[in-house]
Amino acid sequence: MADTNQISMSYPLTKMNFLVTVSGVNGTAAFSEVSGVEATVDVIEFRQGNSGSLAPVKIPGLVKHGNVTLKFGYTSNNAFKTWIQECVSETRGEMPRSEVQIEMIDINSGAPQGMVTQTTPGGKVWLLTNAWVTKYTAPDLNATTSEVAIESVELAYEELIIPN
Repeated sequence: MADTNQISMSYPLTKMNFLVTVSGVNGTAAFSEVSGVEATVDVIEFRQGNSGSLAPVKIPGLVKHGNVTLKFGYTSNNAFKTWIQECVSETRGEMPRSEVQIEMIDINSGAPQGMVTQTTPGGKVWLLTNAWVTKYTAPDLNATTSEVAIESVELAYEELIIPN
């Protein structure tokens, strides 16, 4: 019979528990959805004129990153929304680029309910460098429904640091 402690430690991490922190922004925001964290490498194909093969050689090219979409759950203060406003403002000046940390958290850390303080084992933290808000979408405003008002933000970034 397997040890129950060993079994509970081997369960996969759920993807519904995470926080987002932006460097230079005083506060952390919780989100209901994060999508689009990705990195792709362009494939460059070429064939030398004197090659005996008709197939091209493939070499890695530029690394590109898609935009990340964050759907607001709730924020503990207005600092995150102020950063969004600074990015999408018509009078912003220089684009406020920041490091964005997306962190999976362990809700079973023994902290009181509602107090999430411990990162997951293995430190599942994705870092987006030189990130900035490229799009803000307000919630649909419809008084005839009982849905939660969800805002979304799309971030562009230059580099992705993937957790080990």
